[in-house]
Formats: sequence, C-alpha cells, structure tokens
Amino acid sequence: MQPRTPLLRATAQRVRCPLDLGSRRQYAQHANTGHGTARRRAAIPPYQKILRGFEDVRSVLGESRKLTLAEKILYAHLDNVEESLLENTNNGKNIRGNANLKLKPDRVAMQDASAQMAILQFMTCDLPSTAVPASIHCDHMIVGEKGADTDLPNSIAGNKEVYDFLETAAKRYGIEFWPPGAGIIHQTVLENYSAPGLMMLGTDSHTPNAGGLGAIAIGVGGADAVDALVDAPWELKAPKILNVRLEGKLSGWASPKDVILRLAGLLTVRGGTGSIIEYSGPGVDTLSATGMATITNMGAEVGATTSIFPFAENHVPYLKATGRSSIIDAVKGIAYGNESYNFLRPDSGCEYDEQVVIDLSTLEPHINGPFTPDLSTPLSKFKEAVEVNRWPKTFGAGLIGSCTNSSFEDMTRAEDLVKQAQAAGLRPKADFFITPGSEQIRATLEESSTLDTFSKAGGTVLANACGPCIGQWKRTDGVKKGQENAILCSYNRNFPGRNDGNGKTMSFLASPEIVTAMAYSGSTEFNPLTDTIPMPGGKTFKFEPPTGSRLPGSGFAIGNPAFLPSSAEPDSSVQVVVDPQSDRLALLDPFPPYGQGELKGLKVLYKVKGQCTTDTISAAGPWLKYKGHLPNISENTLIGAVNAETGETNVAYDADGTNMSIPELGKKWKQQGQQWIVVAEDNYGEGSAREHAALQPRYLGGRIILAKSFARIHQTNLKKQGVIPLTFTQKEDYDKISANDEIETSGLWDVLQNGGEGHIKILVHKRSGEVVEIPVEHTLSKDQCGFVLAGSALNVLAKKTKPAAEQPTTDS
Repeated sequence: MQPRTPLLRATAQRVRCPLDLGSRRQYAQHANTGHGTARRRAAIPPYQKILRGFEDVRSVLGESRKLTLAEKILYAHLDNVEESLLENTNNGKNIRGNANLKLKPDRVAMQDASAQMAILQFMTCDLPSTAVPASIHCDHMIVGEKGADTDLPNSIAGNKEVYDFLETAAKRYGIEFWPPGAGIIHQTVLENYSAPGLMMLGTDSHTPNAGGLGAIAIGVGGADAVDALVDAPWELKAPKILNVRLEGKLSGWASPKDVILRLAGLLTVRGGTGSIIEYSGPGVDTLSATGMATITNMGAEVGATTSIFPFAENHVPYLKATGRSSIIDAVKGIAYGNESYNFLRPDSGCEYDEQVVIDLSTLEPHINGPFTPDLSTPLSKFKEAVEVNRWPKTFGAGLIGSCTNSSFEDMTRAEDLVKQAQAAGLRPKADFFITPGSEQIRATLEESSTLDTFSKAGGTVLANACGPCIGQWKRTDGVKKGQENAILCSYNRNFPGRNDGNGKTMSFLASPEIVTAMAYSGSTEFNPLTDTIPMPGGKTFKFEPPTGSRLPGSGFAIGNPAFLPSSAEPDSSVQVVVDPQSDRLALLDPFPPYGQGELKGLKVLYKVKGQCTTDTISAAGPWLKYKGHLPNISENTLIGAVNAETGETNVAYDADGTNMSIPELGKKWKQQGQQWIVVAEDNYGEGSAREHAALQPRYLGGRIILAKSFARIHQTNLKKQGVIPLTFTQKEDYDKISANDEIETSGLWDVLQNGGEGHIKILVHKRSGEVVEIPVEHTLSKDQCGFVLAGSALNVLAKKTKPAAEQPTTDS
C-alpha cells in the first residue's frame, strides 16, 4: 500500500458475522472470583459451529481417519471442507504439506504497533464493522526506563495521536480496545479469550501463547488479519504435525521455560517451519496452564506455524480463576466424549510426521544465546561455554516477566528466591527489572505483596507492557551503543540489538528463576544449583530450589477498572481522524497491479549475508512510533543487513560505485522507476510477524526476494503485498549473483496466469555481458497468484467490497 490523503468513511450498513450463533458477539457472564465484583463478560468460542464443522470433516475424510488435535481444530474451521481437503491431496490421502486450507478463524487480536497498519488496510475495504470478534492491545509502544508510574504516563503522552486513532477506530468498527497499561496482548488473550478448540489469528509472532490453553492461535501479518476481519477465508498450506511427547515431571529448578529452551536447541530456528508442534504424553498433565503457554509462546523461535496442548485437567482451575467457569462443562463434554465428536484431543493411533521426546524428570535448566534463541546450553555447562566463547563474565541486568513468563506462578517462584536472599541480607548485583504481563497479574501481585518484595530488593517494576522485550528500553546504566556487555532475561527472543538497540549486547534467555538467582551474583559463571555467594565474615549463601503458587488462593484481582476494554459494539457515529500532516499516521492507497508479461530490468539492490530477521529488515525500538506511517518507517528498511560482498552493515552501492544506506538507494531507485530484487540466505524473515518487513520493500520498489529459504510468516506477508518470494533450487547458486546485476524472470508470467502451476527461472545479466540461468522454486497458490497480479491481497479484498466505480485500474 502507498500513503494517501483522503479518508474513507464507512457506510451505516452492518456486516453479518457468520461465526455467531444468532448474534454478532456471544458472551457469558464471568463468575464471581472471590473479590466481590463481577468481572467483564467472557468471550465464548462458537462450539456448536466448530462441532458442525468437525462433523463435516469426519463425513468427508471418513470415521476411520485418525486425526491429530491440531488437524481437528484446523479442519473444523474450514470454509469449504471438500475443496480444501480433497483438492491436490490425492483425494484427501496426502493433506499435510499439499492442501491449501481456506480457514475461517473465530477471533483476531492485534497489538498496537501492528494494529495501525492492519486498521488502515481494513478501512480501505469500506465496511462498517469487523466480521469476527477482534481486540486491540496497547503494549508495544511503552518505553521501560524508571518504572511504571513514570514510564506509562510518558508513553501515553508521547503516543497520544496513535492511541487516539486506534481507540476511535476500535469504537467505530466494534473492536475491543485495551488501553496502554492494560497488559501485554498474549497474557490478556490467555486471561480473556483463549479457550480449548478456539482458532484465532494475532498480528504478533507469539500469538501461539494461547495454544497453552488448547487453542490454535497463529501469528500473522496485518493483511492476513484483514482477511478474517472482512469475512474472507484465510489461506494456509496444510502444516505437518511435529509431536513433542513429555514424560515425567519437573522438579527443583527446572521450569516450563526449560522445556522450550531445550526444544529450541534440538530443532534450531528452522526446525519447526511448516509444522504445528503438538504436545502429548503423561508430562502434560503435570504442567500448569500458564506453564503450557510459556512453552507454546516460544514455538515461534523454531519457526513453527503454532503450538498446542490438548485439553488437560490443569486447564480447569485456570479457567475458573479467570472467570470462565461457564465453559468448563461444555469443554469437558467434548474432551471426554465420543472420539467421533471430540475435537479437543487427538485420535488414538494418529500419526505424526516427527516426534521428539523430552523427559521432564531429568531436564535441567538451560540458558540460550547470545544472538539466537536456539543456541541452547545446559546450566551445568554454561560456565564452560562462557570461557570457551569468551562471553562476558559479568552481566549488567536481569529482566523477568514479558508475555512469555509473567504468570503468577513465575513471579511467586522468583519472589521465593528474593526472599531467601533478603533473609541473608543480600541484594542483586545486577540491575533487576520486573514486567507484569497484565493489569490482572500486577494487581494480584500487589495484593500478595510480591511486588513489594521485588521493590524492597531494589527491583524496578515496569509497566504492564512489552518494554525491553521488544526493544522499548532506555538503559540508564551507562552502557553505550557498540559496547560489548551481557544481560539475562526471561524473554523469548534475543537477536542482536533486540532489547536495547545495541548490537553488541549479548542477551541470554533463561527462566525467571535462573535470571533472578543469577542477578544476585552478577556473574554469568554462577550456577545457583551448585554455587554459593560469599558473604561478610567468611560465610556463604546458597539458594534452595524455588517454590511458588500456580494460582492465587483468593482469585485474581481485577485491578484498575480504567484498564478494562471498550465495548465490542460498533458505533458508526465515531469519527476516525488522521491528520494529513502527521508523521505518525498516513492513510493508504493501493499498490499498482502486476502488469503484463515477465519482470525485466530488475536490479539487485543488496545481497544479504547471514541472518536476516524481520528486526533486520524493519527495526523495532524507536522505529515503532512510525508503524502507521509507511513512508517514514521505510527509512529503516534493511538497515541491519550485512553486505555479502563487503561485510559492511547497511552500506549499499549504486552501479557507479556511489555508496549510501540501503533505504537511501531504494528511494533513489524508486524515484528513477528502477524496480529491484534482494538476494539472501537461509530463513529470511525469521522472528516477529512484522508485516512492515514486506510492506517497506514493496513501497520502495522491491518486486522479488530471492533467498535460500524463508520463515513462514514473512513469506506469506510478502505474497500478500505483491512481492514474489523465490528460493534457489540449488543453494550454491546464491554465489552466482552480485549487487547491481540485472535480473529478468522466465516462466513467472505463466505461473501467475496458471494459478501457481509451472516452473520459474531467473536470468542474471552480469556486467561482463554473461547471462547466467538459475532455476528457482516458488510456493504460490492460486489465490496468492491473484494477490500478485492484483498488486496486493488488499486490492483483491477491496474489489469484492467496493462498487466497480471505486476499484483501482488494472494498468501497470
């Protein structure tokens, strides 16, 4: 999409929501949870509709077909069961990896940074309300520095224009708006929306957090979310199913975080690509609901489509504690009922594509990093790793919380360690930061005096927001950019510069318990399981294994009612205003259609070396404020990318040898009408579900990304914006292309015309006059070919929702 100035206004007619059973939103009243006040009403999945969909699946595939849990929930949400499951699958025999599933999710959740572009795109469809229940969560733009009392008001003031836009849009279109301070999207979803059997999309890569409660929750870009918001089927290549069987039971220092840290080391950041991770085994029943959510949250770090746990008895107390007792009988009735109608547990005898077994009883704590979440080291070997790799022997900050580890259980186990140290007269030697995941968690921790314990120990309690986890951290410890240092955190991602914008900060991932204990030594070589801390008088202190409570005994506190969401009823009288002079928000115009024939005369803008995450392509941190303004945020395009030919970062060269930043050269070529291509290595676009990493190259004139392999979400995002992702048939052909080579395609036009059928080659015109022919692969489906031809997926949706007179022309 491109920026524009006129504002489209929605008409008064409402959109029918096909997912409701009789009404647009279906709710049940929260039970009283012990605090004397009735909670907000709970969102109930449309179980009758899901069951009818599952009955259709059984009818099409046959009663004897054994299905995994993930397959049951996914297939039960198909728009047309026969079309999705029988086409291109040998009549349903080979669905995984072959079928193009066209799905109708039950719900959409959006965080504030990605919601801006999602809402701007939704507005172009000119509809009066969303077709499915949706929510916006203001969590990404709050900077952590001095503590919640200072940071939250400052961030609200600094982002007022964006918050006002999101709130008015939410009220106009019937989207629940959770204001800044209410909590992190994934914790709020777990507490309010996630439920066994639900299928939802979220505009954040850690949306699978909801899978801890038995939901299929998939991270997507804003354009994918718009599909669901306008009642268009959302397409997904049928994933393979990777089973993780859990044996035994955690004890001592081992935590749910260590399960996923260990799994990341086994699978690597690419090991889950194209797969759903489905957990099973006797160990499942020993975990808390929030512990399961920690594990599914970080499935994103291995590239998985999503992760899911089956319904377990430990889900019941969590549902009760969060005011959702009303759905428990229905869930139990399905989960323990006849297997023919049970979509909350896998069929006995179902087959998986791969299986990993983890013994919880022998699992030890792990620390992952730096710079990648799959460099996994058992704690017992971490001291040796520090010495061998010459990592810093001290660390400056320990940070606990975030969407991954901010449950009541996480915090009370960390509190136990703080109390042990306090009793011995110790204080942390590293700065200690605590991030509650939601207002509900914060208020409950305040009631239990847990926050007071942290504060008295010298800890800084940050706002209920992402903060340092997403790069919104203003460090005050004197560490300068470019200075090598280390931090420990219980977060989920640790790419270079991720937390503080300093590419030299080595961020290590661990459980809240390990981070807390190690903060008291300040040493990366300290092992709290075996080592002691010196004390005055020659004495030493040794931690005992932490203990905590899975749930608060008197129920969760509601907290500040100002942090509760707005109504989900649309109000067409609310005006959504965007200032044409704003540097934070810009309305959108359609990208131009593809045109005719092969792509010719493209030039290689940049050849990327090594890891290229969505943080590399579209940095977060201070750039988050421009998420709603495509021209401004495009100024950071690929600024973290390493030049494969020179080793420089963010230094590109024009044909005459002039060097400049990558976005500067992209802008220059755009002004000249020169379209371009980027060449990259493996797992291009791993990390966050950052739609801007596809929008920005498209805006600047990018037409093709040619890589050795792609991360799933980013590959889909590119197609949605009309950018063509291609992979090398032979990875060594990467070496045959250089910056400024001229590129043309062969076979692409036929593939687009034939709905994805056919083969593509790239013709590389070298400066010497030599022409190199390189075979490449694509994953374009019929619908995705339509997106490319139309210019973007949004152009296709707009054509369906607008009168012909308002549709964009098809000229190139």
